[in-house]
Amino acid sequence: MKKILLIDMYGVIRKESKGNFLPYTYAHFPPEEHDRITHLIRVEKLFTKAGYGELSSDDFLSRLGYVDPAFHMRDYIEHHLTLDSGFHPFAKQFSEKYDFVLLSTDVSEWSRYITEYHHLDGYFRQKIVSGDVGLRKPDPAIYAYTLKTLGVSGEDCLFVDNSVENLRAAEAFGITPILFNRDGEDYDGRIVNSFDELARLL
Repeated sequence: MKKILLIDMYGVIRKESKGNFLPYTYAHFPPEEHDRITHLIRVEKLFTKAGYGELSSDDFLSRLGYVDPAFHMRDYIEHHLTLDSGFHPFAKQFSEKYDFVLLSTDVSEWSRYITEYHHLDGYFRQKIVSGDVGLRKPDPAIYAYTLKTLGVSGEDCLFVDNSVENLRAAEAFGITPILFNRDGEDYDGRIVNSFDELARLL
């Protein structure tokens, strides 16, 4: 049986680890609206709720005040997030050797649009996205869910993520962690800084 390569989207496949959504939204509303937007995202946690699947993308963006939420989802993804140019060559080389599984914290519709827009779907055996399953990293429940869904043990999996906290939670399940170190975090385990380095490690 092939090993499972669990791989994160933001900070790994996408270069942006924290996302640019709040600055993007500020740019589309006048300054007097910024406190309201900040409150909705940071206090009422609308983005977090969308990431748990409690709000659809359209509901989330509409509540922020966007009159054409579908357009702004596409605009944000297409023009304000960056696909790492190394991912496609890496995936073409290794998706036959490993079973790729996306393990991502994201709004359901955004994740689907990203993978379709960048022609990524063919690489993944499965996509486990917080908005679809109502669980998010580093909650141990999402790793238990992932292993049960895939029908494998932790020892069958490697996990590439840009967050040390996420990796440590996965390691508790026997999953082999690999830090994709976009943010210069301190970590005493396996570290890569590019898909070329990840390819050499594998």
